[in-house]
Amino acid sequence: MKFTANFFALVLTLSVATNGYACSEDGSTGIAPDNNMYIPANLKGVKTGITEEQFNAVIDKVETLYAPIISSMGATLNISRAWEDGTVNAYASRSGSTWQVAMFGGLARHETITEDGFALVVCHEIGHHIGGAPKKGGWFGSTWASNEGQADYFATLKCLRKVFLSDDNAAVVRGLGAPDELKKACRKEFSKRVDENICIRNGMAGLSVAKLFQALRSATVAPDFKTPDAAVVTSTNHAHPAYQCRLDTYFQGALCLMDDATDVSQTDEKVGTCHPSNGDTLGNRPLCWFKPTL
Repeated sequence: MKFTANFFALVLTLSVATNGYACSEDGSTGIAPDNNMYIPANLKGVKTGITEEQFNAVIDKVETLYAPIISSMGATLNISRAWEDGTVNAYASRSGSTWQVAMFGGLARHETITEDGFALVVCHEIGHHIGGAPKKGGWFGSTWASNEGQADYFATLKCLRKVFLSDDNAAVVRGLGAPDELKKACRKEFSKRVDENICIRNGMAGLSVAKLFQALRSATVAPDFKTPDAAVVTSTNHAHPAYQCRLDTYFQGALCLMDDATDVSQTDEKVGTCHPSNGDTLGNRPLCWFKPTL
């Protein structure tokens, strides 16, 4: 079993998370690797993530934006809200034309999760449904689900940009305490202040979730914008990338100049994204999980 230091010494209930949802069609994975962490809803005197009100407000906001988009694709988006369930994960699945996302209170209550970080998780799960290529591999080729890295990339490249657009992003950013590395990169890439601020929010949302992955691995080295993963894959990794690699993906999605209104393709990894074959040098999916087709 893996525990977050100090925090889960106060948690009385530990249980293996079991449910019928998955990021993969076979039910084997969620946004996080399989874990037996469980954070009940009745914790007292312990630092936790977001409130039930924030949990529902974030889901409402994302659902309002993406339910019509998925309806236009001939399907129905169904986001289940299991606030009382302490599972520290989130899942996507399909049942016919019903495209499901399962969100759990346990993940929202984890001490690393901010409101923006939770929004990123919802976006990641929607990204499995509509996030584009590359897709997860299956017995007979690609499945319906965008792979883990692509769902991460979609979350900051497309989804969170829509979610944050109507907010007072300047005010939000002032309260984030964003590191200079992130602020400088966003300022350099975007000429409009609104885009710069959304970029910073995207990066900080990614940092929140990357810290969750660090905690679930009981790792001592924190994810950092200054220390990108140096690994280079020989073929695209469809499973969960390392947590620093995932932060790199969120960061590059935030920096990509491709606008959120240009849809990704479900078959072509180059469409609607930044890609080295298009001459892009920034905003590309990191080579620690992605092998671009040139």
